[in-house]
Amino acid sequence: MPTPVTSEVAVLDGQAGSAQALPDFSSEAYKDAYSRINAIVIEGEQEAHDNYISLGTLIPEQADELARLARMEMKHMKGFMSCGRNLGVEADMPFAKEFFGPLHGNFQTALKEGKVVTCLLIQALLIEAFAISAYHIYIPVADPFARKITEGVVKDEYTHLNYGQEWLKANFEASREELMEANKVNLPLIRSMLEQVAKDAAVLKMEKEDLIEDFLIAYQEALEEIGFTSRDIARMAAAALSI
Repeated sequence: MPTPVTSEVAVLDGQAGSAQALPDFSSEAYKDAYSRINAIVIEGEQEAHDNYISLGTLIPEQADELARLARMEMKHMKGFMSCGRNLGVEADMPFAKEFFGPLHGNFQTALKEGKVVTCLLIQALLIEAFAISAYHIYIPVADPFARKITEGVVKDEYTHLNYGQEWLKANFEASREELMEANKVNLPLIRSMLEQVAKDAAVLKMEKEDLIEDFLIAYQEALEEIGFTSRDIARMAAAALSI
């Protein structure tokens, strides 16, 4: 089993990288790109809050724990809203809602069908790994106010990723086929989301290749922790990317 990347490592890496050239936080180009990036993280935290509350209806014996995770996401959302205010940027929320639209729709469909495994894969694995990778790459190039907020958020996101890992690990054999199918349908959406955000992320000095690599590391380690072999994961990636 590979050693998981901890939140402490992510934060330390961010601090170590703080010496690299930072973007001009006051430039119009930066603020324009940030209006969409900031909106994405705000909407992502709102989606996460709503998804964990919804998961509580599918796993009622863990509704209290899922409500606790949801409250953490709401705190994150408010923190990221303050990051935008600090830079004098208004988040482009219509863009962010459209950005999350496909994943949101798939989660809602799975929720209506009672597919807890698919819901967990979307929220607790894919979205959390996506968030962790984005925050991890963002911390070294963030403005000081946003860096402090984001470092705190990353610590919590590992808790959420671990929740999904542990539930699916405990129910692996019963979940295996649904996980593979949900991966095939939803992993390509993450790929397209990363492509869609690449230009704006580059303005913030976040490179697409770094985002993709960090996401894949976090996601693949989660799948391996759940019980998939390296060969399984390679096949899952090939099946998803062939769509």
